[in-house]
Amino acid sequence: MSIFLQQVLNGLTIGSVYALVALGLTLVYGILHVPNFAHGAFYMAGAYVMFYLVSALGANYWIAMLGAAIAVSGLAMLSERLIFHRLRDAPKLYDMIAAIGLLLFLEAVAQALWGADFRRLAAPFPQILRFGGLVAPAQRLIIIAAAFGLMIGLHLFLKRTVIGSTIIATAQNREGAALVGIDATRVSMLTFAISGALAAVAAALYAPINLVFPSMGDLVILKAFVIIILGGMGSIPGAILIGLAESFGAFYVSTDYKDIIAFALLVLILSVRPQGLFTSGVR
Repeated sequence: MSIFLQQVLNGLTIGSVYALVALGLTLVYGILHVPNFAHGAFYMAGAYVMFYLVSALGANYWIAMLGAAIAVSGLAMLSERLIFHRLRDAPKLYDMIAAIGLLLFLEAVAQALWGADFRRLAAPFPQILRFGGLVAPAQRLIIIAAAFGLMIGLHLFLKRTVIGSTIIATAQNREGAALVGIDATRVSMLTFAISGALAAVAAALYAPINLVFPSMGDLVILKAFVIIILGGMGSIPGAILIGLAESFGAFYVSTDYKDIIAFALLVLILSVRPQGLFTSGVR
């Protein structure tokens, strides 16, 4: 039983990270209506900024996480201004190509600055907590708690604040929102900033128990799309399902197939239920 609970904890940890990435991707999709593959690069950038602030400057873990969120928010807004805003009237395929190009460009920049070697961030909370037969590393509990706290906070922000309402209105109908006085340009910039911050925080939370390398965002963004297909835009249950599937698959099958499991699960579920497994999610 303790082994089962251990894998549940691991699955919740991975799923929480995926959920944060998927939520940021959902926000951008609501504005652009195209899959933003560059979101994976924002995730990678957050990890490298976090690594630099902690390893090179000796910054506190939480301050470094805040710095990573601010830096990637700025990067996301800059990309919106210089790239996506200029393509707002172009065919949607152009946005997708530009997003992939930005992903490859940022990965090349990261490799030029830090090299292609795998790097590891020292765990800021190495404590091990025990609950009966369950061994729970403190960092994993922090990831789960912080991720769910951010998801709840984002939900309340979108539903209970005026700024959040303008984001939802713009995502639903950009032209209609402009007609009632909402500045769609400023909303787009704010949306990119929030999505970039979510990606950076997800990477900063996960970096101490994962490796940091230039292409680390590729698989994460693909799995975020799997989550969206399975459960809808920003589906938290879909993210948790993928995390649990990876954790149990890696333990009971092989870690070599860990990254394949999410895509195999996608094919299996869609062959039985083409509309996706879940019908609700954070929208």
